[in-house]
Amino acid sequence: MSGALKEVRNRIKSVQSTQQITKAMKMVSAAKLRRAQDAILQMRPYANKLQEMLSNIVSNTEGEVGSRLATERPVEKVLLIVITSDRGLAGAYNANVVKAARAVVQEKYLSQYNKGQVTVWNIGKKGYESLQKGNYHPSPRYKDIFLDLRFDKVQACAQAAVTAFEAGDFDVVEIVYSQFRNAATQSFVVERFLPIPKVQGTGGNKKTDFIFEPNKEELITELMPKILNTQLYKAVLDANASEHGARMTAMDKASENANELIRSLKISYNRARQAAITTELTEIVSGAAALQG
Repeated sequence: MSGALKEVRNRIKSVQSTQQITKAMKMVSAAKLRRAQDAILQMRPYANKLQEMLSNIVSNTEGEVGSRLATERPVEKVLLIVITSDRGLAGAYNANVVKAARAVVQEKYLSQYNKGQVTVWNIGKKGYESLQKGNYHPSPRYKDIFLDLRFDKVQACAQAAVTAFEAGDFDVVEIVYSQFRNAATQSFVVERFLPIPKVQGTGGNKKTDFIFEPNKEELITELMPKILNTQLYKAVLDANASEHGARMTAMDKASENANELIRSLKISYNRARQAAITTELTEIVSGAAALQG
C-alpha cells in the first residue's frame, strides 16, 4: 500500500509542476496578446480601406494602366500563402489553418494539384512541417518571418508574389490565415491576393469614379505595390494575434484540467491512506486479541 501512496504523491507533484508551467505560459501569452491585439486593431481599418480603394481603382481603370495585376487568366498555376505559427501548444490553431489550406486545394484546385501546379509558400514553421508531411512540397523561403516580425520581411514576400504573378508564374495567389476576432475566437479565411478583385456596382455599373491628381499612371504604379504589401502584412498581424489568443486559451484550459486532475488524485490518495490506516489498525487489534487468547 505504501508503494501505491508514493506513486499517487509523485503524480500529484508532477501535475502541479505542469500546472505551474501552463499558468506561466498563459501569462506570457496574455502579455504578448495585448501588444498583438493593439497592432491588428489599429492596422485593420486602414488596410481594409486601402483594399477597398484598390479594388475600386482597378474596376474603373481602362487599358493597360493598373490592369496588369487585376487581369483574370485561366487558372493553371496556383500559389497559396499559408500563415501559421512557429510554436505549438496553441490548441488546434495550426491544425485548423493547415486544414483550411488543404480544403482549398481539394475544393478549388484539385486538378492543378494533381498536375503539380499548386505551389505553397509558408509563413510559420508549423504549417511548413505539416504540409511537408502531406506531400505538398511547401517552400521554406519565408517560413522564418515570425522569428523577427517586421514589415520589410513581409514586404519581400508580397513583392515576390507580385513579381511572379506579373511574370506569369502563377495565375492566382491566395492567402490562407486566421482572422483574429477575440482571445477565444479565430476565423480561418481564404483571401484573394492576386489578381486584384474588381468591384461591380448595381447592375454591373462601375461603383466609384476617381479624380487622379497629378497623374493616373504614376499614382497607380506607386499605390498598388504598397497596398498589396499592407494587405499581406495585415494577414500576418491577424495570424500573430490569433496565435497568442489561441495559446492563452489553451493554457487556461490546461490549468483548469490540471486542477481537476489534482483534485481527483488527492481524493484517491486520501482513500488509499485511509485504507492503509484501517488495515494497520485491524492488524494491531488482531495481534492484541491473539496475545490475550
